[in-house]
Amino acid sequence: MAKKILMVLTSHSALGNTGHKTGFWLEEFAAPYYVFQDAGAEVTLASPQGGQPPLDPKSDDPGAQTEATRRFKADAAAQKALAHTLKLADVSAGGFDAVFYPGGHGPLWDLAEDRASIALIEQLLAAGKPVAAVCHAPAVLRHAQTAEGQPVVRGKNVTGFTNTEEEAAGLTHIVPFLVEDMLKGQGAHYSKAGDWQPHVLTDGLLITGQNPASSEPAAHALLKKLG
Repeated sequence: MAKKILMVLTSHSALGNTGHKTGFWLEEFAAPYYVFQDAGAEVTLASPQGGQPPLDPKSDDPGAQTEATRRFKADAAAQKALAHTLKLADVSAGGFDAVFYPGGHGPLWDLAEDRASIALIEQLLAAGKPVAAVCHAPAVLRHAQTAEGQPVVRGKNVTGFTNTEEEAAGLTHIVPFLVEDMLKGQGAHYSKAGDWQPHVLTDGLLITGQNPASSEPAAHALLKKLG
């Protein structure tokens, strides 16, 4: 039986009050998408508003391209799937074996606070199904709780975009919160590698990656968890 993996992308496109655009980070979507596809998994895409998620324009810069992003740009079927994401509130956790959240700054504004996303995470974890998030996407764990009312990250080994990486991006004072500080504040055991170096942690059902370089390894870690 093919594993059913839900990928949840942001619908948020405004970079705070800067007048600039944000959204999801292309490589953090494309690399895991093809890891899952090539492994024979059945991938479903969803976002809070449904339809085409906004792409962070910076992730489309020539310098940000990878083998996976080039493959995506030549893949009409994948582009069509991305243009028609399901509305997250219409998605049932029971239909999937796992969820993967790509990053980009968008999730800090919408998915971190999205009730449908929080419920999805709580339901999957309660059912013993893994939840993976990379770069800024561990933000989605901010309000998710266990059945006992504790943060799902409390006492867990996790990672996510570092304060120093955010500083390098020049957005420390633009984002609604810093991923590293939030995870520590929720009682997680946060760790990191050097800036922009791959770093992925699996602790129980939670799989987290630090930055764009961690997206492909995080996808492999999720497949490994699914056996």
